[in-house]
Amino acid sequence: MSTTKSAVKFRPLKERVFVSYADEPEKTASGLYIPDAAKEKPQKGQVEAIGSEVNDVKVGETVLFDKYSGSKINIEDTEYLILKEEDILGVIE
Repeated sequence: MSTTKSAVKFRPLKERVFVSYADEPEKTASGLYIPDAAKEKPQKGQVEAIGSEVNDVKVGETVLFDKYSGSKINIEDTEYLILKEEDILGVIE
């Protein structure tokens, strides 16, 4: 059964995982501000919902995933990622 933590109502199917991107810092360690155009998409995010066949991750965990994996979607002006569980590299504890 799929579990959802997010305020966005989305239920992934089977082995899919619905992830919100982790916030990236606005400036570097030396204090320089990074413009949005220069930022790379993070390779980590928080699991918002899981499909019924997902076994290794839970809602609320922070995960690392392959850089070019999944499908990006935009819901209410927020970018999310839908990816297969096999594209998740690990869980950050």
